[in-house]
Amino acid sequence: MFRIAIAALLGAVSLTACAQQKAPAAATATVAASPADAAVEKRVRDALKELDPNFKPEYIGAAPFPGFREVIVSGQVLYVTDDGRFLMQSQPYDIEKRGMATSTGLLQYRRGLLETLPHADRIVFAPPNAKYTISVFTDIECGYCRKLHQDIAELNRNGIAVEYLAFPRMGLGSKDYVDMISVWCADDRKAALTAAKGGAAVPPKTCTNPVAMQYNLGQQLGVNGTPAIFAADGSQLGGYLPPAQLKAALERIDGAAGSR
Repeated sequence: MFRIAIAALLGAVSLTACAQQKAPAAATATVAASPADAAVEKRVRDALKELDPNFKPEYIGAAPFPGFREVIVSGQVLYVTDDGRFLMQSQPYDIEKRGMATSTGLLQYRRGLLETLPHADRIVFAPPNAKYTISVFTDIECGYCRKLHQDIAELNRNGIAVEYLAFPRMGLGSKDYVDMISVWCADDRKAALTAAKGGAAVPPKTCTNPVAMQYNLGQQLGVNGTPAIFAADGSQLGGYLPPAQLKAALERIDGAAGSR
């Protein structure tokens, strides 16, 4: 897997290989590009290749504002001008929508990635007839992950189902990683996760497990901290949010989808 670092404003890009198990291949957007869009994409690809021959975008699509292409490399969202001259690393904030600016293509790309992770491999806390579902990349040790887990009952009362995915922040092979394997291999994974997030020692256990796959796919999605919350449409809601704020964010997404 590749990691990208952009140095200062000169845009020097370096890519380094990381010896980790690869996540499943991403589902790509299937919307046919117009000849004009195809020409712009070629300009952007050529410009990035000139910047660094090893620069291999996983996705290029129209940005949610004019004059730019949205580009994803190792989960990081970048923006390149249609003429291929300028590159921005920061993802703009949409004031009107009160969230990070995201295009339909980017949301579709993220949904495709998330859909490669089987539901049976997730640790799910869901109310009957949930109205909303969030996918949460979690770690058993981080403070805000534990705080979010303390909100599970309130989230469920608000009609929000929480589907946990493993993201050991210390990386593959760490004690955190080994403990998360033990949680995912427990006879009662929900109870084991709750106990671990409460600070209890994790009884060691091994089995065929999805922890490495979920971790690697989280990196493809740009996860670099936990909790990382994704709505069902692919929107990234950020890190920890109190239940009322999280519900309000999901309602805004639902309302925006209904107005289209």
